[in-house]
Amino acid sequence: MEFSPDRPAFFVNPDYRPMAGGQKPVIDPATLETVGAIASASDGEIDAALTAATRAQAAWKKLDAKSRAKHLHAVANAIEAADFTRCAELMVREMGKPYPEAIGEIANCAPIFRYYAEMARDEAGKVAGTTQAGSFQYARYEPYGVSVHIMPYNFPILLMCWTVAASLAAGNACVIKPAEATTLSTLDYMTVFRSLPEGLVSCLPGGAATAQALIASDRTHAVAFTGSVAAGKAVAVACAERMKPCVIEAGGSDPLIISQHAPLDVAAAGSVTAAFHLTGQVCTSAERFFVVDAVHDRFVDLFAAKTQALRIGNGLDRTEIGPLVSEAARAKVMRLVDDAVRNGARAVTGGRIPPAHNTGWFYEPTILTGVTPDMAIVREECFGPVAAICRVKDFDEAIRLANDSPFGLGASVFTTDLAEAHEAAERLEAGMVWVNNPLIDNDALPFGGWKASGLGRELGRQGLDAFRRSKMVIIDHKPEIQGWWYPYPDSWFRDTGGRKHV
Repeated sequence: MEFSPDRPAFFVNPDYRPMAGGQKPVIDPATLETVGAIASASDGEIDAALTAATRAQAAWKKLDAKSRAKHLHAVANAIEAADFTRCAELMVREMGKPYPEAIGEIANCAPIFRYYAEMARDEAGKVAGTTQAGSFQYARYEPYGVSVHIMPYNFPILLMCWTVAASLAAGNACVIKPAEATTLSTLDYMTVFRSLPEGLVSCLPGGAATAQALIASDRTHAVAFTGSVAAGKAVAVACAERMKPCVIEAGGSDPLIISQHAPLDVAAAGSVTAAFHLTGQVCTSAERFFVVDAVHDRFVDLFAAKTQALRIGNGLDRTEIGPLVSEAARAKVMRLVDDAVRNGARAVTGGRIPPAHNTGWFYEPTILTGVTPDMAIVREECFGPVAAICRVKDFDEAIRLANDSPFGLGASVFTTDLAEAHEAAERLEAGMVWVNNPLIDNDALPFGGWKASGLGRELGRQGLDAFRRSKMVIIDHKPEIQGWWYPYPDSWFRDTGGRKHV
């Protein structure tokens, strides 16, 4: 069968298969209209995907690196050749993302498959300096088996490709559990994998129960997860109980520092994107702003002016700010903003549901000033279009308060002072630091967080290593009896003079 948003399906390469479970409607967060229907994978459907994955991986792991790379380049070719209009529109209607961002995410995943295709060809082990003459001693890397990919709704295709490309390159089969909110677009995207061997990639819709079943299965061997801290901890515990490796990206509450040496026009423009990109529903969104007193008022004026120019509306229209993904997501944002205002903060912009958008889960991009470090909006992850600004006396106080958080995903700084840029890179407690250009990533550099923001890394060499295990190998090509083998020579024992040891 071919995929249709109205007929719940799962995917086992190269086929879509109908699902037996009860249907759940997919609701457009901008219009509250029904977009399609999904279902949760049954035990039988999970078994079918894992059976196919196990069979496919047995052959895939035996392929030479050049042949495996050729397959991954074929996936990249399919991505570059495909028309993703329907996929992008589905993503917009499922979770509210503006269309240019949806089509950009979906269409620009080819490079990650090419990167890992060649990374796996270039580096498959290490020869060590020998500890014994005549011995060849090295480490080799091998796949785990079947990897599980539990995906978020904010970048459902891009983040899937980050870990799936690495896992396939390492020699694994992949089972994808999409976010419920972006199941339709994820399923629609699966056609790019049809050139791969049968059963090597699967997509199983469902909620937490499906994820739990996949993690618990003896036929899965590694897990990649992106989502909330609470869910990330649950995944880590479940994996630890089974000694199953996992990569966890668990979000954060990223700081952004505006130094007294900041280029304020650039800082204000960059802060708009850092705070409000995807309606603030980005793991690395700037949520906590620390602005040095000397430039605070001028920065706030510039930031507010640029924020007020943003267009709110349906992601299929000309807009930068779409709806939040759900009513619950908006309710959390409203709770945190209202709490801050009650405790002395002031909404310079926003702080309300836009009057022109009463239908759907819209919220105005909001700038709060007068925020203090003890407020809930600073201590929790907001995950919405809110910039909470704390006034600080100097750069040192900004660094200290930025680090005063259970999170540690990313951190940004705007400054023209080279010493401050280097100090920020050294002192900020985060897995990623951006100076004058927030939110950038690089396929060749590790992506991930410190503290509660995650375990392990995606992208780069570490992203590949997350899906393969090492094996130490010692080969002596001239077998001979070693002097340290049993039995030990008498000279090795302490002379006791015939006395017994007590």
